[in-house]
Amino acid sequence: MIHLTPEAAVQIRALHAKQDPSTLLRVLIEAGGCSGFEYGMSFDSRKDGDLEFESQGVRMLVDPASHAYLDGSTVHFDDGLHGKGFEVRNPNATSTCGCGKSFS
Repeated sequence: MIHLTPEAAVQIRALHAKQDPSTLLRVLIEAGGCSGFEYGMSFDSRKDGDLEFESQGVRMLVDPASHAYLDGSTVHFDDGLHGKGFEVRNPNATSTCGCGKSFS
């Protein structure tokens, strides 16, 4: 399961309002970044094998390979003075990079 903070859910709903309403939030990991893997989010259609979760009223998709790395994570949005935007708080990451966008 992946959780959203209330701040992340508000921002995602605002972004989704500008997208095709048939799409859902996709949370994923990709090879790359400073530490080996990189977080990603997009609006996408359901694909075979996707897992579907709901948090804070937002439905999201995760492919099984990404879920293995993201299970138990929380997505937060920080728009403060030094805010980074979306931040994934991943209890499975053994190390993270200073940019906050990649992990191993």
